[in-house]
Parts: sequence; C-alpha cells; structure tokens
Amino acid sequence: SSVVIEVAVASAGSLTREELVSLYRAEPWTAYTQDPDRLLRAVSASHRVVTARQDGRLVGLARTLSDGETIAYLQDILVDPQVQRAGVGRRLAQVLFDAYGRVRQHVLLTDAHPGQRAFYEDLGFTEVHEHTPQLRAFVRLG
Repeated sequence: SSVVIEVAVASAGSLTREELVSLYRAEPWTAYTQDPDRLLRAVSASHRVVTARQDGRLVGLARTLSDGETIAYLQDILVDPQVQRAGVGRRLAQVLFDAYGRVRQHVLLTDAHPGQRAFYEDLGFTEVHEHTPQLRAFVRLG
C-alpha cells in the first residue's frame, strides 16, 4: 500500500500557526520560527500557497510572492524530512507554478545546501550567472 499525500492550493485561513512552526522546525528553518505570528502573517500574505498533507498532517508547503503577471518569486518550498525524496517537492512546485504559465520571470534565492542545485535545476531553474552574462542578481539582507 502506498502512502497518499494530497497536494493542493491552500485556502485562506487553512493553515495554523502550530502546524507551520512544526513544518518549518522540521527543516529546520529557525529564522522563520523565532516569531510564529510573523510566520503565519507572512504565509497568509503570500500570493499563492500550496500544501502537501498526509492524513491531514502538513508535510509540505510551497509559496510565491508575485504580481501574477510578470514575476513569481518562489519564497519557500519545504518538505518534512520524513517524506522527502518521494516527489512531494516536485509536485508542490508543479501545482504552485501552474498559475504562472504566462509569467516570464520565475525567481528564487536559496542557500547552498547540498542537493538543492540538482532539485532546482530539475524544476527548470538556472543560476543567474550561468543563464546569460547580461543578467545580474542582487540582494540586500536586513
């Protein structure tokens, strides 16, 4: 018997602070979990949120910041380590980006964790410096 994981667009208010903190801690993304109310507000304010649930338990999430027309920024994509390497991340990204077929720029900023490069390249992302010499990426962290 296979494990069923449901991937779907999240409706407003369908996520609780507790389940978000639990998922983000499982990664562990501690910068997000230091202020659980801020995390809930941030996820709630996202343009699009897609979740993965196993027997009702949140095991994955992906979200974008976007204007819906010209740019879609992949802010977070995370999967509980207990269900990683089963295609959940890929399914989250596919459902998330289904809404952005006409959008030219799909952007993300991530750390250099081993294995991430191959995952993002499999999703069609390319590091900016390898895409074209005419593109630059900048970030200002506060």
